Amino acid sequence: MIDPFGRRISYLRVSVTDRCDLRCVYCMAEHMTFLPKAEVLTLEELDRLCGAFIGLGVRRIRLTGGEPLVRKDVMRLVRSLGERIGPDGLQELTLTTNGTQLTKHAPDLAAAGVRRINVSLDSLDPGRFRALTRWGDIDKTLDGIFAAKAAGLQVKINAVAMKGVNEDEFDRMVVWCGEHGFDLTLIETMPMGEVDASRVDQYLPLSVVRDRLRAHWTLQETDYATGGPARYWVVKETGRRLGFITPMTHNFCESCNRVRLTCTGTLFMCLGQEDAADLRSVLRDPSVDEDGLRQAIEDAIARKPKGHDFIIDRRHERPAVGRHMSMTGG
Repeated sequence: MIDPFGRRISYLRVSVTDRCDLRCVYCMAEHMTFLPKAEVLTLEELDRLCGAFIGLGVRRIRLTGGEPLVRKDVMRLVRSLGERIGPDGLQELTLTTNGTQLTKHAPDLAAAGVRRINVSLDSLDPGRFRALTRWGDIDKTLDGIFAAKAAGLQVKINAVAMKGVNEDEFDRMVVWCGEHGFDLTLIETMPMGEVDASRVDQYLPLSVVRDRLRAHWTLQETDYATGGPARYWVVKETGRRLGFITPMTHNFCESCNRVRLTCTGTLFMCLGQEDAADLRSVLRDPSVDEDGLRQAIEDAIARKPKGHDFIIDRRHERPAVGRHMSMTGG
């Protein structure tokens, strides 16, 4: 699949649920209203859609949420997609998780063909972690991370950088990740969905963070890439990679190779735009065959925009995009 700007679309992020067992302050409001079951695709429908994308050239799929591992029987979908890994199918199946369910699922993920995962961990301080997640227990997440490592999964830690919240922890996180063999990616907060905190107050440019880290660490440039938007350096002192995802200070639109499918079957061609394609109605129309489904996907890709419109609006307390990240897929 080639979009209007010549970019090959080979990466699909799939939100399997909008639900989560945490309420991270930058992602969700404390009191969320979740989708009714009838609007959410079944696991079989998600599998069929993923199969259509694979047939059209998608080679990487990342399962997200909400928290994907709270979806009942989600391992059925993971195993089915894992069976599609091969020379003519997927190159990679990955997962983004908050880690709370990994002690239960890590061995099964590895057995299904998942080789690496991203775990969201914005603080190593138990009290701060609880405040950021509103009720999370850091020990549960850490136990999950080490269960994943024991199962042979490559673990990358994702941390959202927030001004005045966790900006004093990044040196400690570099050390901790180096000690345990994890890569680390820092992410700028994005103006998506109404949350209880001010995004103006939260926003911390990663250009500032990188300059601060260089005071203590030797950051060596690398051309390493995972297919996602992160730009990576190697921390010479630890040997681990340090990534930066900078949608605000330096967007990654020129090389965007991905689209996002929600658990309702809505395809967003761009994270930062509202235009979307309703694939659920196509999927549930008995008169539409596989060719019709693929055509609907191709028609949507033909509308993929050049880039997003993210901006932290300092004059008006409103998000650039109304939907929460948990709806689109983190």
